[in-house]
Amino acid sequence: MKSMYLAAALAALMGSAASAETIGASMQSFDNNFQTLLREGISARASETGGVNVQIEDAQTDISKQLNQVNNFIASGVDAIITTLADTSAAPGISEAAEKAGIPLVYLNLQPDNVAQLPVKQAYVGSRETDSGKLGAEAACSLLKEKGKAGNAQVYILMGDLAHQASRDRTLSFKETLAAGDCKGATIADEQSAAWTRTNAMDLTTNWITAGRPIDVVFANNDEMAIGAIQALKAAGVSMDDVIVVGIDATQDGLAAMAAGDLDATVFQNAKGQSASALDAAVALARGKAVEREVMVPFELVTPKNMADYATRN
Repeated sequence: MKSMYLAAALAALMGSAASAETIGASMQSFDNNFQTLLREGISARASETGGVNVQIEDAQTDISKQLNQVNNFIASGVDAIITTLADTSAAPGISEAAEKAGIPLVYLNLQPDNVAQLPVKQAYVGSRETDSGKLGAEAACSLLKEKGKAGNAQVYILMGDLAHQASRDRTLSFKETLAAGDCKGATIADEQSAAWTRTNAMDLTTNWITAGRPIDVVFANNDEMAIGAIQALKAAGVSMDDVIVVGIDATQDGLAAMAAGDLDATVFQNAKGQSASALDAAVALARGKAVEREVMVPFELVTPKNMADYATRN
């Protein structure tokens, strides 16, 4: 489906080179590392496409600010809108406003709550979040088996923002995969939201360490939180050989932590693929072309054995 979509989108772009579009993009947060990769990817794809201008705004994780940005884009008459949602539950209202204005809308990275009911000129580009949790659980279980702890491990989960479907899906699929395999005897000792941030994750992990309970695995919904957990563990004098830490995104910071021997696994989320596909979809819709309602870019497991292959991919 993805290859067919990309071919159609590229054909649309080449066939309409004489036109010029303005795309408005409201990003969840410029401070989030992965969102920064998406933002840079949108700009890079626009410069490659030609005849496309992008106006990118920072919602600063504030849904009210994001709604204002979307409304301003509509008022200024942009040709299409891309958004990474500050709150996925706000999507129906955003979809309605864009549809009424006749402006195409592409949701990027964070799945909108109304994904199954998107209007004709709207689409979602992202990755299947349950796959990332599944890959993370399989990696953690494999490492637990090597340590002989598959039957009695104490597992802690650092969740992202609970307003995001990605956080809920990653966590649930991780737990379901762990419970269904060779590590079904593992215990989920605690799961808390660190809202995607390194600092919050460090504080939560410090609390877990202070409580005195053993920590065998930390699964974080993104690399930033995984790094926060690593910092807390190392500050407490815990050997990283004794704790399995798994993240998601394969950011440069995440790969650096893996190279240092601290991060055991992460799951590559293709920021360039997502952002390029989102920009292609927005331009195609602006030019009256049809696109798939959902475009899924696959997740990929990254370990110390293959991390060199991902050094420049995000």
